Amino acid sequence: MDADEYPTPDVPVESITPETLKDRIDTGEDVTLLDTRMSSDYEEWRIEGENVESINIPYFEFLDEEIDDDVLDRIPADHEVTVLCAKGGASEYVAGSLKELGYEVNHLEEGMNGWASIYESVEISGYDGAGTLLQYQRPSSGCLGYFVYDDDEAAIIDPLRAFSDRYLADAEELGVELTYALDTHIHADHISGIRTLEEEGVEGVIPEASVDRGVTYADEVTTAADGDTFEVGDATIETVYTPGHTTGMTSYLVDDSLLATGDGLFIESVARPDLEEGDEGAPDAARMLYESLQERVLTLPDDTLIGGAHFSGAAEPADDGTYTATVGELVTEMDALTTDEDAFVELILSDMPPRPANYEDIIATNLGQNAVDDDEAFTLELGPNNCAASQESLADD
Repeated sequence: MDADEYPTPDVPVESITPETLKDRIDTGEDVTLLDTRMSSDYEEWRIEGENVESINIPYFEFLDEEIDDDVLDRIPADHEVTVLCAKGGASEYVAGSLKELGYEVNHLEEGMNGWASIYESVEISGYDGAGTLLQYQRPSSGCLGYFVYDDDEAAIIDPLRAFSDRYLADAEELGVELTYALDTHIHADHISGIRTLEEEGVEGVIPEASVDRGVTYADEVTTAADGDTFEVGDATIETVYTPGHTTGMTSYLVDDSLLATGDGLFIESVARPDLEEGDEGAPDAARMLYESLQERVLTLPDDTLIGGAHFSGAAEPADDGTYTATVGELVTEMDALTTDEDAFVELILSDMPPRPANYEDIIATNLGQNAVDDDEAFTLELGPNNCAASQESLADD
């Protein structure tokens, strides 16, 4: 049964927006969620938090005229429960059924699709370059992007297609022109916004080293080689070639203050090296990553901020709410950055999660080899990013 086919409940059911739910979680309020998706979907991707109690009971358990007592016994009757599903239809039906039985319930508008639409920006207070630097955060998948603006110009690093209009609207609100849209690499977990923004007059930039993977639109955008620079007002974005996660992986040093490392280095882990060449090519890619980290990233001053393209549940945000940390902090906290090459390779290859959902289709789309509409693109990237070597921290115990 499709979510749109569920009947309207016989009793009115309160709904809450994804933004309201996130605010409750962020402020430390105890939240109980009843996730009615199939168990396989729930195990792959769900809303989590230290103050979140999550219960998975698939919707079909609520379709009988009389719901089994074993099912009802799993649902708290002494406090509010938020019911959710994939798109919002099943959860409204289930919430209505529970409300008729006296439960205090509401349901999440648009379900996990609505959760995936949350996109927030936070100013990076530790940035001391020209202008202002924002970090975009997508909590559903852990995707991060960087928006630097100064004078009347702006640039976005690692834009998401689903939020292309957001970048343009934010630029307009700030009174600046979005001049550049830069990708760090051919992403495997989300659809890039480079070409969508390029159609709106923004100069799209992809790493020169990524073109050989079969990019079909390289002639339509700017290709960035190691050492190339892009001026945004008085701020300078410098291209730093850091292969490993992919052969074309490239970081961008924003005014000598923050290195946007893409999927090369995160604040809680390092990149997984198997998404381009598979298991067979992963050891060589891991050695390439080790060299990039040791020679191109960790040689930066200790106070240089690192900002990856993702964060996982193991990441602890900085005091300003951004997922950033200094080079010095990461070297102190992460074993993977202070070990020798052989140990590094063994460590990251021994602890890799499942590959991102739909990653082959996403890569083909980002290469320009596969055409999808906006709805298809949004659906392809639902779920966790899984671009790190581990979803758990590789930090020193």
